[in-house]
Amino acid sequence: MRVIKAAVIGTGFIGPAHVEALRRLGFVEVAALAERDQATADEKAKELSIPRAYGDYRAMLADPEIEVVHNCTPNNLHFEVNRAILEAGKHCISEKPLAMKSQETRALVELAQREGLVNAVDFNYRFYPLVQHAKAMVDAGEVGEVYTAHGSYLQDWLYLDTDYNWRLEPEVSGPSRALADIGSHWCDLVQFVTGRRIVEVLGDLATVHKLRKKPKGPIETYAGKLLTPEDYAEVPIGTEDYATVLFAFDNGAHGAFTVCQVSAGRKNRLYYEVDGSKCAICGDLERPNELWIGYREKPNELLIKDPSLLKEEARQYAHYPGGHPEGYPDGPKNLFRNAYLKVLGDEAALPFPTFEDGHRAVAIVEAVLASSKTKQWTMVE
Repeated sequence: MRVIKAAVIGTGFIGPAHVEALRRLGFVEVAALAERDQATADEKAKELSIPRAYGDYRAMLADPEIEVVHNCTPNNLHFEVNRAILEAGKHCISEKPLAMKSQETRALVELAQREGLVNAVDFNYRFYPLVQHAKAMVDAGEVGEVYTAHGSYLQDWLYLDTDYNWRLEPEVSGPSRALADIGSHWCDLVQFVTGRRIVEVLGDLATVHKLRKKPKGPIETYAGKLLTPEDYAEVPIGTEDYATVLFAFDNGAHGAFTVCQVSAGRKNRLYYEVDGSKCAICGDLERPNELWIGYREKPNELLIKDPSLLKEEARQYAHYPGGHPEGYPDGPKNLFRNAYLKVLGDEAALPFPTFEDGHRAVAIVEAVLASSKTKQWTMVE
């Protein structure tokens, strides 16, 4: 198997996670990175042991050795950067959102199809072994007709009014925050497991901290000392901390989910349950190695991740024996494996979320935002 040379644009939290996942594949070399300026690029390249550093991603896209580029920039740059990657003839793997507007995501879908390039969006939660097993159960008819789906995605990283991050700024993050950031993951996961599409929504959004205290300087500047009131400036917040959404699937089934970024003690709790005519299945991705299976007429089951107990379709996503936990870092690795095998032209390459999935995620968010304003059910366009 030949080695594919890849590059990453943006090295905040998620960029290094992409680098680590790619290196675990064994047939991908992360040959370059790009950052907002040359000094930052040089520093990050040294930290991550990446040979080439660019202070301008456009110069990196001119490198003929680079075949695949990962877009890990802030949300407001996604459309421009993804379009440039495709126009440079590179395969593209983007963080979500694919872009900030559905008109932009639709244009990217069309461009990728026209250029015949591999394209993916990092909806990595699909690739936990037990999520794949849950989907295989639904596909095999073991869950039966999907009656309903429900759950939540809860975090506490914005619990305090002194918590601050660029995702709170709509000009950078977009018009939606909690819903677009984590709700999009929940919707993608549940649509993937059930094989159904969300086609209509009714949303209720709320901002808990309408004013937040933004540090006047970079947070790193204050490391090691307690901040005082003089260190902050109060700023108004226009994006939601919380949302609850009622939805309808394309088979007529209904469901609901809640997302919240001010839930104390919930670090990254993506919880979903699918209730079917034969059984229910439920996962909590803070406990990624367990799948609950519920029955009416016999004892419930708790499946612990073990490749020997998983369905064949899911087994290839579990890389360690039973009793050896797998979790967050393994999701991107599994996704990237499938996408890079597609780059190699492997006819047996397994599916992965594409730009079409990224477009649908943005369309759902837009429909919920519209619904929250009109207080009416709204179709996903």
